[in-house]
Amino acid sequence: MTRKERWQTLLDLLVERGELEVEPAAEALGVSAATIRRDLDQLAEQQLLVRTRGGAVPHGVSYELPLRYRTSRRAAEKRRISEAVAALIVPGEVIGLTGGTTTTEVARTLAGRADLATPAGPAAGAPALTVVTNALNIAGELVIRPQFKIVLTGGVARPQSYELTGPLAQGVLGQLTVDTAVVGVDAFDPADGAATRHEDEAAMNRLLCERARRVIIAADSSKLGVRAFARICATSAVDVLVTDTGLSDAGAEPFESAGVEVVRV
Repeated sequence: MTRKERWQTLLDLLVERGELEVEPAAEALGVSAATIRRDLDQLAEQQLLVRTRGGAVPHGVSYELPLRYRTSRRAAEKRRISEAVAALIVPGEVIGLTGGTTTTEVARTLAGRADLATPAGPAAGAPALTVVTNALNIAGELVIRPQFKIVLTGGVARPQSYELTGPLAQGVLGQLTVDTAVVGVDAFDPADGAATRHEDEAAMNRLLCERARRVIIAADSSKLGVRAFARICATSAVDVLVTDTGLSDAGAEPFESAGVEVVRV
């Protein structure tokens, strides 16, 4: 196990357990207690956790792993979801992408689609896709694709998610219209709707949904049937939910009854 993999595992364990003790963590990872102590010290230096006498606790009251440490979670499911979402996008569309690990995978899949490798319009005048996003990492990955037109909102950057939020970002987004919004969420419940942990991100995602003709939520099954702090939109505002086969028929039924097309891959 590499150091990066150990750090990922330690952070995952910290989220699951709420705290870490050195000896149990060393046993779980199959390394020495001294190695775990060094890892925890280095993670604390990055403000990803707080060291205690015998281990570590999460950093801050509302704990969230930075995006770079969440990319390996449920990676296979996210790849399948991203492929299914990308297949729903038509060349020439204006699409909106929120930040997040699943939407980042969607962006990468779109970048690899053969039919989006060249401009879409006559005389190569129109872009293959116009992508509106408030995610710095997504814009950075797609801007090198000359066939894509990238529109990045302004705003204040959140270091955890690389998303731009606030009045500046909302001011830009409020002037635009998109064909399809692809939204990543922390939770999607049939009764309570789609939500995320942070109210500033929720406000941006909500506005994107309002500016879109079609709303697609891309979320693995672990995020379904649960609630989060800040609401994005009602279930009735969502057109399509793309998730993995971990969602059962019984779990899908309330979404479908609310008018959401459920795609399980």
